[in-house]
Amino acid sequence: MGSRKAKLSSKAALPFRTANKHKRQDLFIKQKRARDVTKRDERFRRKREEDKDPSLKEERLSQNVPSTLERKRVWDEANSDDENALGLSVDVGRQKRRRMEETAAGGTASQDRLERDEREDGNWESGGDSDSMLDSSSEDEEEGQRSGAKHGVKLSNRQRQTESPSVILESTDLDLTPDSLLLKFPSLFAADPLPIPKILVTTSINSTLHNEAELLTALFPHSVYIRRSAHRYGHKFSVREVASFASNRNFTALLVLKEDQKKPTGLDIVHLPHGPTFHFSISNWVEGKKLPGHGRPTDHSPELILNNFRTPLGLLTARLFRALFPQQPDLQGRQVVTLHNQRDYIFLRRHRYVFREKRATEKNVVGPDGKEVKGVEGIRAGLQELGPRLTLKLRRVDKTIGRGAEQDSVQWEWKGGMEKQRTKFQL
Repeated sequence: MGSRKAKLSSKAALPFRTANKHKRQDLFIKQKRARDVTKRDERFRRKREEDKDPSLKEERLSQNVPSTLERKRVWDEANSDDENALGLSVDVGRQKRRRMEETAAGGTASQDRLERDEREDGNWESGGDSDSMLDSSSEDEEEGQRSGAKHGVKLSNRQRQTESPSVILESTDLDLTPDSLLLKFPSLFAADPLPIPKILVTTSINSTLHNEAELLTALFPHSVYIRRSAHRYGHKFSVREVASFASNRNFTALLVLKEDQKKPTGLDIVHLPHGPTFHFSISNWVEGKKLPGHGRPTDHSPELILNNFRTPLGLLTARLFRALFPQQPDLQGRQVVTLHNQRDYIFLRRHRYVFREKRATEKNVVGPDGKEVKGVEGIRAGLQELGPRLTLKLRRVDKTIGRGAEQDSVQWEWKGGMEKQRTKFQL
C-alpha cells in the first residue's frame, strides 16, 4: 500500500498525527512556516489598504489600547469631604470639578446636563488638565464616538475611559486638597508658603547604614545626618526624644532609616514639631554609583515632580514630600527629583536634564494624545540619572509622632485585604 502525501491545510493545522518524532518535527516546521506566510500576507494587505485610506490606520491605532489595571481602576462613590475620606479611594479632582460645575449652574442641572456629565465622565477620569468651568469634551473623543456610531457600537463610560490616552499619568494638583485633611493635619497644611526645610536624618539604633543615610542627605537639601549608635551602657534615645531634640533646633522634618540584614527596608518621616508620621517600606534600593552611565549630583536644590497622587491619602503624601524640598529650586543645577505613584508604589528617581538639538534620526516630541507638540520641533531633552534609586510603599499614617495611645492615633494603615481587588488603589 503506497503512502499518501499529506497536504497542509490553509489554517496551518497538522494534517494527521504520527508517532514518528522526525515527521512531527517536519510537520511543525511546515505549520509554523504556513502560519507566518498567512500573517505576512495579512499584514501587507492591511498596509496597502491603509496607504489608500489613512483613516483606517488611525482607527486601528485608536482601538489598539492595552487594557491595563490603571485603565480599569475603580473608585469609591463618596464625597471627598467625608469624615473618613482618608481611607476612601476617591478622585478628588473629579469631585471638585463636579461641585464647581453644580455651583456655576446654580445647583439646578437639567437632563441634558446630566447626559453631558455622563459623556464627559471618561474624560474626567483620564486626568486632563482642561478647565472645569469649560466644556471638557475634546475633538478626539468626539471622533471616537462618531467612529463607534458608524460601526453601530455604543461605547460605555468604562470603555471611553479605556480609550483615553492620558489616563495613566497625571500631575498632582495640591490645590484640590479636601477641607477634611486641612482640619485633621493643620501642622502640615498651615504654613503656606512652606518654610525652608531643615531635615535631620538618622537611623535605627546601632545601625550600619551610614553610607545610605549619607546618600539621603545628598538627596534632600538642607539635611544633616547624626548617627544613632549608642554605647553599650549609654542611653538609647527614642524617636520622640530625637524629634524633641530636632524641634528645639528648628528642624522641620525627621527621617529615620530602618534596616534589616544590613539593607534599607523602611523609612519613617516625621513632620515636626507635632507630626504626622508616615511609615514607608523600601524596596529596590540602588546606589547612584551602581547605575550605568550615572552622573555626579551637585549641591543645587532640585526641582520636584509629583505624579499621579489623586486620592485624599495621595494628596496628603504628596504634601509631605513637597515640604521636604525648597519651593524655589536652583534652575542652573538642572536637577529634578521625580516621585511617581503607580499602583500605590512610589518610584523615586533623580536626574539631570539638558536641552539639545534633535538629531536627524530622532522623532519630534509627542504629547499624551499621540500628536507632535508644536513649538519644540527641533528640541529634545537628555536625561542622566544621578541616584539613588528606590521604591517606597506607604504602610501607616500616625497623627502624632509615632503610634500614640489615643484611639484615633493611627489615621490610616495598610492591610493585606486592601489589595484583594486589584483594580482599586489607595493613592
